[in-house]
Amino acid sequence: MSFLTSRRDALRTTALLGATSLLHPATTLAAVAITANGKTPPLTAADRAAIDAALGKKGAYNEAQATHVVSLPRNDLKMQLKGEPVPISFGFGGWVAIKYTLDGKSAMLMSDTVLLQEEVAPLMDAAHANGLDVGAVHNHFFYEEPRIFYMHVHGMGSPAELARQFAATLKNSKLLPANQPASATAPSAATGNTGTPAASTAAPTGKELFDLSALDKIVGYQGAVNGPTYKYTVGRDDLQVVMMNTEMTAAIGLNSWAAFAGKQADAHIAGDIAMLEAEVNPVIKALRAHNLEVVALHNHMLFDQPRMVFLHYYGRGPAPQLATGFRAALNQLGKANQTHGMGNMKH
Repeated sequence: MSFLTSRRDALRTTALLGATSLLHPATTLAAVAITANGKTPPLTAADRAAIDAALGKKGAYNEAQATHVVSLPRNDLKMQLKGEPVPISFGFGGWVAIKYTLDGKSAMLMSDTVLLQEEVAPLMDAAHANGLDVGAVHNHFFYEEPRIFYMHVHGMGSPAELARQFAATLKNSKLLPANQPASATAPSAATGNTGTPAASTAAPTGKELFDLSALDKIVGYQGAVNGPTYKYTVGRDDLQVVMMNTEMTAAIGLNSWAAFAGKQADAHIAGDIAMLEAEVNPVIKALRAHNLEVVALHNHMLFDQPRMVFLHYYGRGPAPQLATGFRAALNQLGKANQTHGMGNMKH
């Protein structure tokens, strides 16, 4: 245990030094060393309340990762893949997350926004006008109608300031919670919403549509039901990834995920794999060996140390078969670390 901890601390220090040399030249090596042995300071109740107030929606606080997340689903859209309707929770729900830097002197905002093609340029201009930066613009799907692009936005400042900047960025878009219609599905407790639809009219959820225990056994993790979908989110606990002196964890976007829609015998799967560069082609080979399509390969972040690459995939078939493909991709993660002395994947 102490051996793994020492590896993690060493990697934390290396990543911090790399990020600091790029972005924070005023930070001393001594300060970095102290930060490397600490944890991200928690957001206060006042911080979280300010974020929720600015965005007009109650978020969910991940205490273990000191990260506050507000979901931004595009409930105004009706999505189809290959002409078949799919729920918004299948992969058309954006989010914004805020957490403190490791030294607690600033905070980071990271967001993934779901946009129609004609919405990309206006939101990009709004982000820059409000002091935020754009980290990536790309697709996550093939075959979707209407065509969707994803823009990652980030910024540094105080939690309240960042939330206000982001809300101002979204003011004239459908992304702002106040500009969104109510979800057509039962609200998720994870988002802080409440709702009590009549049992007789409630649509089936992922719990009824899929054999959750069978899928959990294949994947090796427990997923979460979100309306008619079932989703796994798997962090990179084997890595210490730092961006702008902020620890990047699952709650702020450093994760691999798989969402299931449809039903057990005839399902869609879509997801994302977070990889080191050396893991990219082994993951591609594993997905293709299980007949899953690779639909995108790109960055999500800027200035991250070590450099992370993200791969999006899609498949159709029996849910257990699709889950086996996702598990095969996860099995490729951490192998490159053994060569580079960076730890092993935890299962």
